Amino acid sequence: MGLLSDVTKYHHLYTRAITPENPTGDKGRAAMSGSDLGPGRKGRAAIPLKQNVETVIADINGPAIIQHLWMTVRNQTEFGSFVLRDLIIRIYWDNADKPAVVSPLGDFFCNGFGEWCDVNSLPIVVNPTGGLNSYFEMPFQKHAKITIENQHPKDLTSFFYTVNYALVHEAPKNSMYFHAEWNRQRVTTKQVDYKLIHNIKGPGYYVGTYLALTTLERYWWGEGEFKFYMDGDTEYPTVTSTGSEDYFGGAWAFHEYDAHGNPHAKNFCTPFLGYPYQSNRDSTRDRFETGKLNAVHAFGDDALPQHGLYRWHLQDPVAFESDLTVCLQQIGNDDVHLFEREDDVATVAYWYATTPAGTGKLMPSRDERLPR
Repeated sequence: MGLLSDVTKYHHLYTRAITPENPTGDKGRAAMSGSDLGPGRKGRAAIPLKQNVETVIADINGPAIIQHLWMTVRNQTEFGSFVLRDLIIRIYWDNADKPAVVSPLGDFFCNGFGEWCDVNSLPIVVNPTGGLNSYFEMPFQKHAKITIENQHPKDLTSFFYTVNYALVHEAPKNSMYFHAEWNRQRVTTKQVDYKLIHNIKGPGYYVGTYLALTTLERYWWGEGEFKFYMDGDTEYPTVTSTGSEDYFGGAWAFHEYDAHGNPHAKNFCTPFLGYPYQSNRDSTRDRFETGKLNAVHAFGDDALPQHGLYRWHLQDPVAFESDLTVCLQQIGNDDVHLFEREDDVATVAYWYATTPAGTGKLMPSRDERLPR
């Protein structure tokens, strides 16, 4: 089965879409809302998100397959710059009480740190300016519910979204449920591996990693290996990488040299691997309005170095039968020797499993999620 060849085979799909103008996705009920331009003329493009409320944006009876998600929202207000970390996306499958997807909205779409960056990959695409797209296929048997919880310190007036899906006579044979889980450790512990996910249950396929790393120490940060403990592994894993930049498909610290021979890390996006974001400048106060008289950036705009990277295991899924734990070492190199590091690490792990319920891991408080 190929990405382009599969669309030539008829699968008895019934295309539907949920938007603010057709919140139920019913047939023949789209674009009905009116405006000053007249009936059926773009009357409801967005919805409000009340503060501290988990708003249902899609409630679908199956069997069906979610094929595409598109969303966008302002990434700052006068009350703060981290809306992308303040909004929580959750997806529930087949009436399970624990969401299979739970993540800050930005991080789910490979936009960590509460800031926009363009991403050009196969399953996740972020286009100017802040157009968040997911093409992960998400089949389910009975029911799907997608919610957005607003933990920003004010109501948001305009949240835009589209959920494209297909009703089917029955879910594909042996289909699994999509999962994604955010995690963060604000300061890692030396010689203790950071855990992206711990002891998730199979059978299933691990299909992707997003890493939002804020370095708290100087020098090269990417000597640590990703480790995959599967199906009863204890002391040592079955699968590992040779280093962090190697896991994300790069080499030699992503170095590119300028005309004077000075190296710098080069960003890139490919269908399955990418390093779309790096910055040591705080741009969150650019064009930020509080009504105060002091100048923007009166306190400076320097920031800790931040790095956003993704890898999709769509061509090489990590298969597990009973259990899987994924870890990352924090090891650096100062051009003299390797050394153990303490950094601020946040991740999203993506996988498919036969169970519809998530792990039950609780989302940390807003204060614990705020970028540095």
